[in-house]
Amino acid sequence: MSKFTAIENFSRRDVLKLFGASGGALMLGASGLGWSPMLAAQTAAFGEEQRLNLFIAIGEDNRVYLTCHRSEMGQGIRTGIPQILADELEADWDKVVVVQGLADKRYGSQNTDGSRSIRKGFDKMREMGAMARHMLEQAAAERWQVPLSEVYAKAHAVHHKGSNKRLSYGELAMAAARLPLPDANTLTLKTPDQFTQIGKGHTIVDMDDMLGGRAIYGADNRPEGLVYAVIARPPVFGSALESMDDSAARKVAGVLDIVPLPVPKGAPAFQPLGGVAVVASNTWSALEGRKALKLSWSKSANDSHNSKTYLDTLKQRVQEPGKVARELGSQPASWPEARTVSATYTVPYLAHAPMEPPAVIASVDKNGCELWASSQTPQSTQQNVAGMLGIDEDKVKVNVTLLGGGFGRKSKPDFSVEAAYISSKINKPVLVQWSREDEIRNGYLHAVSAQYYQACIDDKGKVQAILSRTAFPSIGSTFDAAVDTPQPFELDLGFTDIPWDIGAVRCEAVKAETHTRIGWLRSVSNIQHGFGVGSFVDELAIANGKPCTAQWKELLGKARIENFANQGFEYGNYGEELSRHPVDVGRYLKLIDRAEALMAQKPAGKNEGWGFAIHRSFVAYAAVAIKVHLEGDKLTLVDAIALMDAGTVVNPDRVAAQMEGAVMFGLSLALFGEIDFDKGAVTQSNFHDYPLLRLPQCPPISTEIIASSAVPGGVGEPGVPPVAPALTNAIVAAGGERYRELPLAKHLKL
Repeated sequence: MSKFTAIENFSRRDVLKLFGASGGALMLGASGLGWSPMLAAQTAAFGEEQRLNLFIAIGEDNRVYLTCHRSEMGQGIRTGIPQILADELEADWDKVVVVQGLADKRYGSQNTDGSRSIRKGFDKMREMGAMARHMLEQAAAERWQVPLSEVYAKAHAVHHKGSNKRLSYGELAMAAARLPLPDANTLTLKTPDQFTQIGKGHTIVDMDDMLGGRAIYGADNRPEGLVYAVIARPPVFGSALESMDDSAARKVAGVLDIVPLPVPKGAPAFQPLGGVAVVASNTWSALEGRKALKLSWSKSANDSHNSKTYLDTLKQRVQEPGKVARELGSQPASWPEARTVSATYTVPYLAHAPMEPPAVIASVDKNGCELWASSQTPQSTQQNVAGMLGIDEDKVKVNVTLLGGGFGRKSKPDFSVEAAYISSKINKPVLVQWSREDEIRNGYLHAVSAQYYQACIDDKGKVQAILSRTAFPSIGSTFDAAVDTPQPFELDLGFTDIPWDIGAVRCEAVKAETHTRIGWLRSVSNIQHGFGVGSFVDELAIANGKPCTAQWKELLGKARIENFANQGFEYGNYGEELSRHPVDVGRYLKLIDRAEALMAQKPAGKNEGWGFAIHRSFVAYAAVAIKVHLEGDKLTLVDAIALMDAGTVVNPDRVAAQMEGAVMFGLSLALFGEIDFDKGAVTQSNFHDYPLLRLPQCPPISTEIIASSAVPGGVGEPGVPPVAPALTNAIVAAGGERYRELPLAKHLKL
């Protein structure tokens, strides 16, 4: 291993004091070492003092080691975060080595969900880069005995203005490491015109390993003595193992042990579902052993749950008043039938279905637990595993592997808790590999939902009032079983936060009990709300004889900043200050104008139609236009345009890729996404009955990032919500029916 100088002299207490335990903590420090504390943290024997820290370190070989504390699931965060660090550091990109951070409180939140990694980390990462640059400059000034004002960092070296003196970062690292850390308030950050890495479309750093089959995912490590486990879980949520005959399973060649799992108590949270684990010397034997189990399950309160019947119930409930979540102005005393437009929209249960189902290796011994997990939330994994084992969190080491997709599923650490429990019972490292069927039938689902919209239009076709209601089982029920109504943090996702320029707006939440584990899925409640509102605006446009884009402009009004003051709710704004991430109607209008221009360049032909929708989520603005061809019930996706204003963009190549992915993800959900329950159990099981969009079905996708100097917004999720309404609106424009219930494959062939 090359000799190495780490920049890392913070104690845990210093770091927590400086950044706070939950505020996106970052660290920078220094020590002269012959090895990398970051790399050592990945390889040192458990139980030794861990030298975690670590965003920037410099080797004597002049390489710069940059830590990514978030999880890579294809979105490119292991490239984006180092780009920010490298820019302020003035590091040569070719000399950057990316190191994956372990679970550690000192990083602040490591949750890789909510489209927040860049928007939450942008400023702090810049500070870290600038801090290290300053220390290198100071070290050079002291070496040359010149004022600090006469030196500057540029292109991986520090230069002297009055001579040709130059020192590489590797030559300065040891001296820089001994200097005190500068106060962040004294740092001079670059201006945007000085950026060299931010805004550059780097290929993701893991691309070669991914293409070459060398990338390490959740199931790819092989610690000595590894065994394999699969789990028979309860077929109905809430049922428990009542009796078991495992005699046949134990006779299957390769089966080593049978381990019943504990019955979960209270709200599901991140507890394992229970059931029985079959441990074997290989996965095939474990699967065969699971087939041979004879199990009986207790009754559950959800035994009679039928999703179609339940959805009908929700559709009826949204016709009646609910709990007011937003109130602006006064609703009309009457709603004249001739001037009222109303509609109800539904979305079924949806599954995450990442290409790589959950997979994790856990190894528990007397010293603690080590995991190799395809996790979006390593700290939550650490906490929940420690809780299950009854040990301190510091005794749980979480190595984060690459994720083969996540979409929110792998932010729930239940599968890691399962593995840790099994390992603790058999005293061996164990790989718990969920099958596709396990994931479809036993994952955390996106909520089934119904929405009702009603608008009153005056004699001139202007909308005077809007009433909307939404009903869906809340994610809150996953943590509190008593929750049976959509919660404010979910209503803020595309329901209460539309900046209508209308005199009277009322939004209501309607009761919806929970019958399974509800979780967040890419774009969360924006999925159903984006579909409902995007469809309803198009219905208003048709009623008023206007293009959908024109109707949107009229409903949004003039460019302005909306703060929702005095409307009966406090807008959460995805955890961001409205002053930093305002709801800016002008940014909506800019996207609409651009979409109009792009659609006009490709006019619809015979049996064709363009559909449009726009949506703000995760403090970014996204618009999607889709063109379809319709012959009878045969639907062809002809074209797709995806526009996004996400403020300052770090890696435009990855943003474009995420926009393309969002279109394909949204089309898959709108066309095929449906999880059904019958007698309490999920009826789908794999991609044959829960299909995704195939390449021949996918339209060409044009992406465009709207130039913006605003602070970074979210990127991974905002592209999804406008897709479904753009598609259904396009079908109407092509002469088809208005479909208010998803998925469309129930009505059309692709």
